[in-house]
Amino acid sequence: MATEAHGAEEGGLVFHPMDQFIVKPLFGGSDVGMFTITNATLWMFIAVVAVIALMVLGTSRRAIIPSRSQSIGEMAYGLVYKMVEDVAGKDALAFFPYIMTLFMFIVMSNFLGLIPLSFTTTSHFAVTIVLALLVFVTVTVVGFVKHGTKFLGLFWVSSAPLALRPVLAVIEVISYFVRPVSHSIRLAGNLMAGHAVIKVFAGFAALAVVSPVSVLAITAMYGLEILVSFIQAYVFTILTCVYLKDALHPSH
Repeated sequence: MATEAHGAEEGGLVFHPMDQFIVKPLFGGSDVGMFTITNATLWMFIAVVAVIALMVLGTSRRAIIPSRSQSIGEMAYGLVYKMVEDVAGKDALAFFPYIMTLFMFIVMSNFLGLIPLSFTTTSHFAVTIVLALLVFVTVTVVGFVKHGTKFLGLFWVSSAPLALRPVLAVIEVISYFVRPVSHSIRLAGNLMAGHAVIKVFAGFAALAVVSPVSVLAITAMYGLEILVSFIQAYVFTILTCVYLKDALHPSH
């Protein structure tokens, strides 16, 4: 914000909306290696601690009249449980702990990223692609373990005319291997775009003429980002359930 304000004094504005996504070492230096503790590492750790605090400590004193933390934990549990059961079927409930963990980590990371001066870990493709690849590998392994080579029937559209089936099979294979990319980019892209727009509006707040409009725009975008943070976690989770359903029931 200081850079934008300084630029405004000189007659212009200088925006750096993408600076908020830079991964930096926590303990000095500029090089980021494989084992370097960074701001991304810190905020992922905070997200894990926050999930444990909500789901374990917050529900440890269960009561008929629930506390706020217990209510939130129970609603999250019920939402994901119902999602898994409705989308993937009752036989997919064995994977509920994994899917619940995914949802809670993503939604908590998204909400923590809305805190001023925080770091949005799920805006980074490096984080979301790992989550998506874990889902992809899990689903593929489950499909082959449960069905063997019959899992390949997922790519053979038996309801289509025979002449079109080979072409559709190629399309299905390509679509299957593109899943981790679309799964991860959707999450990271939406969060990065929203945070960048808020940063741009914040830069305009340095101009007295448009400052009130900028503040209103920031408030509106912040409210929208709260909604987007939840929706993107929900979408990531429900797509995981859809992919799991394909692994458990591969026939078209």
